Amino acid sequence: MKVITFHATPDGGSRFAEIDIPLDQSREDGFGHTITHSSPWASPAVQFVQLPAGLSQNWHQAPARQIVVVLDGILEVETTDGETRRWRRGGVFLPADIEGRGHRTRCIDGPVCLLFAPWPKP
Repeated sequence: MKVITFHATPDGGSRFAEIDIPLDQSREDGFGHTITHSSPWASPAVQFVQLPAGLSQNWHQAPARQIVVVLDGILEVETTDGETRRWRRGGVFLPADIEGRGHRTRCIDGPVCLLFAPWPKP
């Protein structure tokens, strides 16, 4: 499963990258289907978050490496190289820029509801 991440660079900036979360486990369901999935991980602090309409955060670091799932709304993130990406309902990304200058975050066209699930260190 491909997921976009953004991380700190050696010069203190931030960049987007694509990572692959392996779906290397499988099981059969009761109907003859093979379901593939990742290895599980424990996440001690899953939370739901609502960002208000008009939110525009200047440069900041991610508070932790965490999987973010957009439940509703449109979220835009900008890295220090000037690249921006947007995620809508169902979008998934992994902020990992817990050092350096960080990134900018904006809510586009209304509030944004998110699910945060801390991700284990590599």
